[in-house]
Amino acid sequence: MQTQTNYTGIDISKSFFDVAFLQAGHYIYHKFSNDRNGFKALLKALPLGSRVVMEASGPYYLQLACFLRDEGLAVSVINPLVIRRFSQMRMSRAKTDKKDAKIIAEYGRMEQPVLWQRPEQHVLTLQQIEALMTRLQTEHTALSNQLESFNSSGMLIKELRKEISGELLHKAKLIKKLKKQMEQIAKVHYSDMLADLESIPGVGRKTAMMLTVLSGGFTRFDDYRKLSSYIGICPRIFESGSSVKGKARICKMGMSRIRATLYVCSWSASRCNKACRELYQRLLSKGKAKKLALIAVANKLLEQAFAIAKQQTKYNENYSNIICF
Repeated sequence: MQTQTNYTGIDISKSFFDVAFLQAGHYIYHKFSNDRNGFKALLKALPLGSRVVMEASGPYYLQLACFLRDEGLAVSVINPLVIRRFSQMRMSRAKTDKKDAKIIAEYGRMEQPVLWQRPEQHVLTLQQIEALMTRLQTEHTALSNQLESFNSSGMLIKELRKEISGELLHKAKLIKKLKKQMEQIAKVHYSDMLADLESIPGVGRKTAMMLTVLSGGFTRFDDYRKLSSYIGICPRIFESGSSVKGKARICKMGMSRIRATLYVCSWSASRCNKACRELYQRLLSKGKAKKLALIAVANKLLEQAFAIAKQQTKYNENYSNIICF
């Protein structure tokens, strides 16, 4: 007799994680430390037929997810935004770790999400380097602005200017070093894929690299729409009847850096990429705002990149409308 699937929800943080699963029609709750001892205790507590569902909570979920997969358990890792929307849909107002674990379990039971696959080490390394580079670039920009502000005052002493300039130089060198490391790793594992992506008019090495890192070599998503939603490049339009109208905006529920990069790419693609140019001109002829048209172009670029990476081919404008579906 086949064991019935029991969806177990886990709400995880840096030090602890809360667990909720159904038993005899009622939810049972546990709390464990987020370390090896807690992982082993969880194994003993889980009922037969468990399928674990957890949020992708920063870096905190990864060790537990890997441990459970190594032990042969089915694991699903969900974007926290999806769980938040699911909770709002159910009009849940309580906000506790136990309640969150229960909501995650209920989401698993109702939606039956796809199984999570353990990422390869080079994928994790690339993502970590990318995160560190983003942080350093933000700090470099902030410090550079601070130096400009101090200089504008006309009262900056020579010693302090030297300290700030030295820190800016140090950060710039580290960013350059990390970028080189990333390119070396990507060249080993994704050389052909990067070359294929760069064949798309409007997509350069930087964008190809960012998309490859974000998507784990286009293995994390089985549909370009999911990747688009994850990035947050989907257009969102506020309209209701004839009285409530708003401007088209990018739905800012993804990663701002890659979103901004794709938006910039859309400027070039709207001129030199056949399918993107036709889409852009068609939307403008219908009276759509330029920003909305460019967002649509960014989505088309993402669609093309996904198809080309999956089919391991190069861009061909004569088949651009075929390969993207």
